[in-house]
Amino acid sequence: MPDHARGLLIALGGVLLISFDALLVRLAAAPHWDIIFWRGWLICLTLLAWMLLSGHRLRLPPAAGDRWLILGAVLMLSGNTTLFVLSVSHTAAANTVVILAASPFFAALFSWLFLEEAVPLRTWVAILVAVSGVLIVFGGGVGGATSSGDFYALLLALFVGGQLTILRRYPTIPRLPLIAISGAVAGLMALPFATPLSLTPQTYLVVGVMGIAQMPLAMVMMAVATRYLPSPEVSLCLLLETVLGPIWVWWVLSEAVPSLTLIGGGLILATVAVHAWLALREEKT
Repeated sequence: MPDHARGLLIALGGVLLISFDALLVRLAAAPHWDIIFWRGWLICLTLLAWMLLSGHRLRLPPAAGDRWLILGAVLMLSGNTTLFVLSVSHTAAANTVVILAASPFFAALFSWLFLEEAVPLRTWVAILVAVSGVLIVFGGGVGGATSSGDFYALLLALFVGGQLTILRRYPTIPRLPLIAISGAVAGLMALPFATPLSLTPQTYLVVGVMGIAQMPLAMVMMAVATRYLPSPEVSLCLLLETVLGPIWVWWVLSEAVPSLTLIGGGLILATVAVHAWLALREEKT
């Protein structure tokens, strides 16, 4: 299988798993900090156990500058969940998601600036069209006022683009140890604000699914995809989460999906499909 096709399948599989995140958080019915605490530590412990069984080890580059970049990627990975929660708490959810949709722009910019990767015209066009689809999905929910929540969302978009670019630069660095460490960091950040031993059995069950199965596998797949795909393309695939997330919530909890979500979602799905087809055809040529 060509590298691009393999990377695309891995990235889309990771996005599919991530898209269940909103539904699972809703089913957990617990304070955000408690969810962050348990999910972070469960991700860490699950991946550490797998590393012991599979023989994965953390191998850092010899240069000090490269090690600092890897540390930056770990901090970005751990900060994503926290920044998302902070943004939603301080601004409209539509603002958060629309600003987060800028992450492909940052990934493309960082790849061009720091990795000297030429970003194909089709990728720039696909990013613009897909972001237009996100704007359609959340049209009418975006306010013009600037707030701290908007700043958190912008920082989150920077983190997503930055971490994908750093991982793209170091394709041979094992991903599992980095994600395991990022889970521990997220759990430590949530500790001062969480009451992790006061949850219901249902919450523990749902958080267990998130921390042991869903999020570790999704994060690993998204990180591994950067070995085969440029970071802008991996980030572009993440836009599918804005479509699939509401669909799962509607399916399980019977929350209606607005018509704009169907229109914008169709545009995003078509854009990613056409972009993938063009990329595969170009690689075969």
